[in-house]
Amino acid sequence: MTSDVPTLYEWAGGAEAFTKLMTTFYAEKVPNDDLLAPVFAHMGPHHAEHVALWLGEVFGGPPAYSAEYGGHPHMIAMHAGRGITEQQRRRWIQLLLDTADEVGLPNDPEFRASFVGYLEWGTRMAVIFSAPGAEANPDEPMPHWNWALPPWQG
Repeated sequence: MTSDVPTLYEWAGGAEAFTKLMTTFYAEKVPNDDLLAPVFAHMGPHHAEHVALWLGEVFGGPPAYSAEYGGHPHMIAMHAGRGITEQQRRRWIQLLLDTADEVGLPNDPEFRASFVGYLEWGTRMAVIFSAPGAEANPDEPMPHWNWALPPWQG
C-alpha cells in the first residue's frame, strides 16, 4: 500500500459515516429485532458512539477508542460472560450490513470485502470472548484492518 491510498476510515467517510452507521443501527434496527433487542436492552446511552469510535480506529481513524476507553482489553471486557450465540452474531452482521446500505456507506467490492472481513473476524472473536469462562489475554493489541486484496493482486 502506498501513502496515497486512503484508509478504510477515510474511504467510508470518516467519523461522521461511522457515527451515522452505528446511531442508525442501534436506534432503528436493534430495538426492533427479537433476537438482538434483549442482548442490548441495558446498553448505555452512548453505546453507538463508543462502537463508532471503535470501528473508526480499527479502520484507520484516530485512536480515540483506545485513548478514551482502553483499547482492545476494554472491548474484550465488555463482551465477557455475555454468551453471544452464533445466531445473534449472524443477525448483528446482517442488520449492520443492511444499515450500511441504508446510510450510504461505500458499496464497492473492495471496501465491502474489507468491511465484511473485519465484521466476520470481530464478531467471531466477540463470541469467543463472551463464552462463559473464556479467558482473554489482557494485552491483546488493538486490531487494525486494511484493504483486502483481490486474488489477482495478492
